Amino acid sequence: MTDTRWMTPPGPFVPLAPWRGEPAPVRQGAAEARTRRGFTLVELLVTVVLVALLGTLAYPSLVAQINRSRVSAAVADMVRIEISLERYITARGQLPTTLAQAGMNPIDPWGNPYRYLRMEGASIGQVRKDRSLHPLNTDYDLYSMGADGRSVSPLTARHSQDDVIRARNGGFHGLATDF
Repeated sequence: MTDTRWMTPPGPFVPLAPWRGEPAPVRQGAAEARTRRGFTLVELLVTVVLVALLGTLAYPSLVAQINRSRVSAAVADMVRIEISLERYITARGQLPTTLAQAGMNPIDPWGNPYRYLRMEGASIGQVRKDRSLHPLNTDYDLYSMGADGRSVSPLTARHSQDDVIRARNGGFHGLATDF
């Protein structure tokens, strides 16, 4: 004997609303309803939160990459200045007293002029010094004051940590913290 309560009636299946005994309303699919109504507030909030989270995670990396590219540009500028100074020495037999005398007025990637100091005739307080307080160069100092735009003579000082320097008479170019 078969139980007829569990058999489907012939024809299209129409579910009954259990509390009223009448056919349940036909619901549209989620995709159809979304195209008709637009986005819900919850969906928009979730999207805004996700975009803000991704931006928060990506921003420090972007800033670090921009700073690395500025340091690389400053190093490349300093190498070009060195080449120009070598040409000046070859033509005149001595270093210029200023970069303007050599026909240069270079600006670093942070918008500040490059600093130049000829060692001949310089006072001890003007010369850039390493951690052991030894001069960085014997011919001339050339450096950028970095992002903060401030610098002092010893590299260990807080204002000199972001400087892009030339040291060892051109044997090193880079951040003061890496020297």
